[in-house]
Amino acid sequence: MNTLTHSQAWAILAVAILLEVAGTTCMRLSESFTRLTPSVLIFVFYAGSFALNTLVTRVLGLSVVYGVWSGVGTVLTALIGICYFKEPATAVKLVSIGLIVIGVMGLHSASRLSQ
Repeated sequence: MNTLTHSQAWAILAVAILLEVAGTTCMRLSESFTRLTPSVLIFVFYAGSFALNTLVTRVLGLSVVYGVWSGVGTVLTALIGICYFKEPATAVKLVSIGLIVIGVMGLHSASRLSQ
Protein backbone atom coordinates (compact mmCIF):
# COMPACT_ATOMS: atom_id res chain seq x y z
CA MET A 1 0.00 0.00 0.00
CA ASN A 2 1.35 3.40 -0.94
CA THR A 3 1.73 5.82 1.92
CA LEU A 4 0.96 9.47 1.64
CA THR A 5 3.56 12.16 2.09
CA HIS A 6 2.96 14.74 4.80
CA SER A 7 2.11 17.33 2.16
CA GLN A 8 -0.43 15.03 0.54
CA ALA A 9 -1.94 14.18 3.92
CA TRP A 10 -2.36 17.87 4.78
CA ALA A 11 -3.97 18.53 1.39
CA ILE A 12 -6.41 15.64 1.88
CA LEU A 13 -7.16 16.88 5.40
CA ALA A 14 -7.96 20.32 3.96
CA VAL A 15 -10.50 18.73 1.60
CA ALA A 16 -11.94 16.73 4.52
CA ILE A 17 -12.37 19.97 6.47
CA LEU A 18 -14.14 21.65 3.56
CA LEU A 19 -16.49 18.67 3.23
CA GLU A 20 -17.23 18.80 6.97
CA VAL A 21 -17.97 22.53 6.79
CA ALA A 22 -20.23 21.95 3.77
CA GLY A 23 -22.08 19.21 5.68
CA THR A 24 -22.51 21.40 8.72
CA THR A 25 -23.72 24.30 6.59
CA CYS A 26 -26.25 21.95 5.00
CA MET A 27 -27.59 21.24 8.50
CA ARG A 28 -28.68 24.86 8.68
CA LEU A 29 -29.91 24.90 5.09
CA SER A 30 -31.96 21.70 5.58
CA GLU A 31 -34.32 23.57 7.91
CA SER A 32 -34.65 20.61 10.30
CA PHE A 33 -34.73 18.04 7.48
CA THR A 34 -37.64 19.74 5.70
CA ARG A 35 -35.59 20.43 2.54
CA LEU A 36 -34.51 17.26 0.72
CA THR A 37 -31.32 18.29 -1.08
CA PRO A 38 -29.44 19.84 1.84
CA SER A 39 -30.72 17.04 4.10
CA VAL A 40 -29.17 14.39 1.84
CA LEU A 41 -25.99 16.42 1.34
CA ILE A 42 -25.35 16.46 5.10
CA PHE A 43 -24.69 12.73 4.98
CA VAL A 44 -22.83 12.79 1.66
CA PHE A 45 -20.43 15.51 2.81
CA TYR A 46 -19.85 13.95 6.23
CA ALA A 47 -19.23 10.50 4.71
CA GLY A 48 -16.63 11.98 2.38
CA SER A 49 -15.04 13.91 5.21
CA PHE A 50 -14.77 10.88 7.49
CA ALA A 51 -13.40 8.73 4.67
CA LEU A 52 -10.65 11.25 3.95
CA ASN A 53 -9.87 11.63 7.66
CA THR A 54 -9.40 7.89 7.85
CA LEU A 55 -6.81 8.03 5.07
CA VAL A 56 -4.65 10.65 6.76
CA THR A 57 -4.65 9.42 10.36
CA ARG A 58 -1.83 7.00 9.60
CA VAL A 59 0.44 9.81 8.43
CA LEU A 60 -0.50 12.70 10.70
CA GLY A 61 -1.80 10.86 13.77
CA LEU A 62 -5.29 10.76 15.22
CA SER A 63 -4.83 13.61 17.71
CA VAL A 64 -3.57 16.01 15.04
CA VAL A 65 -6.10 15.00 12.40
CA TYR A 66 -9.12 15.20 14.66
CA GLY A 67 -7.93 18.33 16.46
CA VAL A 68 -7.20 20.24 13.26
CA TRP A 69 -10.30 18.90 11.49
CA SER A 70 -12.63 19.88 14.30
CA GLY A 71 -10.85 23.14 15.13
CA VAL A 72 -10.60 24.52 11.60
CA GLY A 73 -14.08 23.23 10.83
CA THR A 74 -15.44 25.02 13.89
CA VAL A 75 -13.73 28.29 12.96
CA LEU A 76 -14.90 28.16 9.33
CA THR A 77 -18.43 27.21 10.36
CA ALA A 78 -18.55 30.06 12.89
CA LEU A 79 -17.37 32.49 10.22
CA ILE A 80 -20.03 31.23 7.80
CA GLY A 81 -22.60 31.71 10.55
CA ILE A 82 -21.43 35.28 11.10
CA CYS A 83 -20.97 36.28 7.45
CA TYR A 84 -23.67 34.32 5.62
CA PHE A 85 -26.36 33.64 8.21
CA LYS A 86 -25.88 37.02 9.94
CA GLU A 87 -25.29 35.57 13.40
CA PRO A 88 -23.93 38.08 15.93
CA ALA A 89 -20.14 38.44 16.09
CA THR A 90 -19.77 39.04 19.81
CA ALA A 91 -16.44 39.74 21.45
CA VAL A 92 -16.58 36.43 23.32
CA LYS A 93 -17.25 34.55 20.08
CA LEU A 94 -14.36 36.26 18.26
CA VAL A 95 -11.90 35.70 21.14
CA SER A 96 -12.97 32.05 21.30
CA ILE A 97 -12.37 31.66 17.55
CA GLY A 98 -8.91 33.16 18.05
CA LEU A 99 -8.13 30.65 20.80
CA ILE A 100 -9.18 27.78 18.56
CA VAL A 101 -6.86 29.08 15.83
CA ILE A 102 -3.98 29.18 18.33
CA GLY A 103 -4.74 25.60 19.37
CA VAL A 104 -4.80 24.39 15.77
CA MET A 105 -1.48 26.12 15.11
CA GLY A 106 -0.04 24.30 18.13
CA LEU A 107 -1.25 20.93 16.85
CA HIS A 108 0.21 21.66 13.43
CA SER A 109 3.54 22.58 15.01
CA ALA A 110 3.51 19.41 17.09
CA SER A 111 2.96 17.31 13.98
CA ARG A 112 5.90 18.97 12.23
CA LEU A 113 8.19 18.23 15.17
CA SER A 114 7.32 14.53 15.08
CA GLN A 115 8.08 14.04 11.37
